[in-house]
Formats: sequence, C-alpha cells, structure tokens
Amino acid sequence: MLNVVIFGAPGSGKGTQSERLIDHYGLHHISTGEVLRSHIARGTELGRIADSYISKGQLIPDDLMIRVLASVLDDNPEKTAKGVIFDGFPRTIPQAEALNKMLEERGSRVHAVIGLEVPENELVRRMIQRGKDTGRADDNLDTITNRLKVYHDQTSPLRDYYVQAGKYHAVDGSGSVDRIFSDIRSHLDNNAE
Repeated sequence: MLNVVIFGAPGSGKGTQSERLIDHYGLHHISTGEVLRSHIARGTELGRIADSYISKGQLIPDDLMIRVLASVLDDNPEKTAKGVIFDGFPRTIPQAEALNKMLEERGSRVHAVIGLEVPENELVRRMIQRGKDTGRADDNLDTITNRLKVYHDQTSPLRDYYVQAGKYHAVDGSGSVDRIFSDIRSHLDNNAE
C-alpha cells in the first residue's frame, strides 16, 4: 500500500503527475472537491451537510472533510487497496493531524508527501497559458496572483510539518513531464511497503 499526498502550488502539475501515479502504481485518486460534489449530487447525509456550508460560501470544517475522506476509504476497499493519492487535502496542520489519525484508525498512514516545487514566474506562465488553452476563467493574472499568495500563506507551515515528519520529498516541478515523474517514482519506490 502507498498513500501519497500530492502537494504544490496552483499550476505546479499536480493533476498531470497524479494521472501518471494512478497509471503506474494503481492508486485511487481522491480529489476533495470531486468527492464533495459527488456527495452533494447524490444527496447523501454528508453531501447535505457539506452543501449547507458551501452554499453560504463557507469552508468545510476539518472534521467533516475527514468524515468524507473516511467514507471514500471505507466504501471503496477494492479501489483503495493499493493506496490513494490525496489531492487538495490536507491544506493545514490540523487537517494533516486529522488525516494521520483517520488513517491510523484504519491501520495505515501517509507514506510520502510529494512537493512539486516550481518557481513563481513559471507557475504564472503555466496558468496564463492554461487559461488561454482551456478558457478557464480563474486563470487570469489577478486571480493567479491571489491564489498563489493564499497558497504560500496557508501551506508553508504544512510543508515544514511534513519536512519535520520526514515525509516531504521536494521534486523540481520544472522541465519535462517524464523527468519529473521519474524523480517522483524514485522517491516513492523508497517509501512503498
């Protein structure tokens, strides 16, 4: 089993590398945004509770997010047997601690945190280009600048938390997709159980 947190600023390549990790290791991708939207669409109890926050523009409380993630693990044992990629969670130290506790209750743990590190100017260039290619409205300079500021303000402590725990693996997220994936594999192959 291999549980991985993929970590990086907007535009760092998390989605691209997650797809490769899924293909190579057979991991189950858990995107917190997708999971929440699914619960809301299906009208589950968790979905109704989550929607009561989202519809008011509020953040989902950490304990609710953990319940949502636990439901993915508990309801999909065949899909999550080889491990999971956590994308979009955790974002804070309390979330990381709650994730650790939830996994420990299931006899597991976070094995590695892959940090895709990309210079700021490269992130901006990528997201501007992505906006042109996809028409994604949030990929404009003002929004990008704000998203990066929020990312750096919120995640610096989390990066340090995982560095101290010996789980953080910095990967240069610039260059070819193949070279980046090769670096990620080198880190993960040393952490698989």
